[in-house]
Amino acid sequence: MDLVQAFEARPSVEAELRAAAPHALVDVTRRILAERTGAQEVTLLLADYGLTVLQPVSHLPYTTDSLPAHDGPAGSAFLHQSPVVEVLHEPAGHRVHLPISVRGDRLGVLSVHLPPGAAAPDTVLQLQEVATALGHEVVAAGRDTDLYLQARRTRRLTLAAEMQWQLLPGLGCAREEYTIGAHLEPAYAIGGDNFDWTTSADHLILTVTDGMGQGIEASLLTSLTVGALRNARRAGTTLADQAALADQAVYSRYGGKAYASTLLLQFDLATGEVRAVDAGSPHLFRHRGGRTERIELDTQMPLGMFEESLYEEQTFQVEPGDRLIAVSTGVHGTRSAAGDLFGEQVLRQILGATRAVPAHETARAVVAGLVEHRGGGDLMSDAAVVALDWNGRGD
Repeated sequence: MDLVQAFEARPSVEAELRAAAPHALVDVTRRILAERTGAQEVTLLLADYGLTVLQPVSHLPYTTDSLPAHDGPAGSAFLHQSPVVEVLHEPAGHRVHLPISVRGDRLGVLSVHLPPGAAAPDTVLQLQEVATALGHEVVAAGRDTDLYLQARRTRRLTLAAEMQWQLLPGLGCAREEYTIGAHLEPAYAIGGDNFDWTTSADHLILTVTDGMGQGIEASLLTSLTVGALRNARRAGTTLADQAALADQAVYSRYGGKAYASTLLLQFDLATGEVRAVDAGSPHLFRHRGGRTERIELDTQMPLGMFEESLYEEQTFQVEPGDRLIAVSTGVHGTRSAAGDLFGEQVLRQILGATRAVPAHETARAVVAGLVEHRGGGDLMSDAAVVALDWNGRGD
């Protein structure tokens, strides 16, 4: 019986993982792969919050040495989202690195050490299915255990950052019509910047929010704003009414002393029409046909600045092949040590240079360019970048 038949003759991997205790997913995966492929070592590596390293899930609060998230065999699998087979000599065999993502959100890599002759193409495909199943169970297990969240950390998060990361939907999302990649910095001390999205059969709604202030106060403000937007959205209101209801919620709590700048976008998945409400400072750019331009929207009042503000929707069109990039004030408003603004020219250069790479890497590259512009080190202000590649709906 070959390895593929061994997989098919036993209970499904999905069923065994679903039956596992939340903290025991790696152990169960290790047992499954040892039985079915002769795997000698199985390691789950999760991307840290800054997307700089891959952290092994092991005995917490300590983990073994991390690996680069964009270099080496494991980093290459994570970066390119395709399996990488590494030839080993001592001991002989192969180490197969398999990307783990859930609906476009890149989580990490599953590394499997196989004995000589076991890394046949069909086996690698089966291993990729295991990695995907494991990723879905890791996301589900996050409701019941802190293990996987702790394993992602190279250091302690601030309380504000803890709140913000729990509020986020993820760092990516993908389906036929679009791919989203997003990035936040400073990852371990983020306060007021946030992005959110939801999809249905016909629409995608995407928001980028920048709560004023820093630290815990900014995080509390943003949490209220995002919660109010979600509440209004789930009530089935229009985009303009979502902004208006969130505006009322923030004003009722802060009385105009604190407010949140928000960009709201609603995509019609069939036609590519985008309805937009620009309530403040996030900027939106479009890269089309080798040219990057800012999409000029009528800037309306930030949410919570005045009592009972009314908001109007605007529309624009996206076409297959377009890339949209939304950036918070911490990106387009940041200055270098010499006082130079990280302006549209620098941003356009980065967007043009990264057009051939995935949306996830474009978002990361913008933040990396911002850090370089500042002269290195942690950013003084929150920076949020969301890149969206529009494919359109096929016939």
